[in-house]
Amino acid sequence: MPVPHPPASEGATTKPAVPSPAETARSALQGTTPPLLRRMACWLYEGMLMFGVVFIAGYLFGTLSQTRNALDNRHALQGFLFIVFGIYFTWFWARGQTLAMKTWHIRIVGRDGRPISQRRALLRYVFSWLWFLPPLAAMAPFQLSGAESTVILLGWVAVWALLSRFHPEGQFWHDALAGTRLVHFQLPPRKR
Repeated sequence: MPVPHPPASEGATTKPAVPSPAETARSALQGTTPPLLRRMACWLYEGMLMFGVVFIAGYLFGTLSQTRNALDNRHALQGFLFIVFGIYFTWFWARGQTLAMKTWHIRIVGRDGRPISQRRALLRYVFSWLWFLPPLAAMAPFQLSGAESTVILLGWVAVWALLSRFHPEGQFWHDALAGTRLVHFQLPPRKR
């Protein structure tokens, strides 16, 4: 005669659910460096989203400073935008992701895999200007046309992105300098 098994509610251990192949693949990706193409797509998408931030910040600056012409107070506006960008990126990076990073399933973490502090996010913001400052400084003494400046700037961005191939983990060099990493991150699906 077979022995009856106690009901599960009486403290019997249940066999753990076997993860689906999709969950196994997702967990294997967690913490790995996203491919360069995906990081650059995120970078481009972030640039498009920044148009809204620039519009609102420019409108606020123009209203507060009573600037009527775009060339008036140009350097003050650039300084103001530098601060606004710093606040935007520092705030979102300290929380792990910007909107573009959420879309592309990328998260920023410290070298140890933990969330970064506001201070580390600010340091990353300063180092992220390596994407733009070298070509801008090189072009400053010359009177280059807009097309020439664009070619030089985009050429440097491509070089800087490709230099990540020489990092042991494939990270961008400003991340290495700031002590941060970009990793694949995707929330597990909600259970119903």
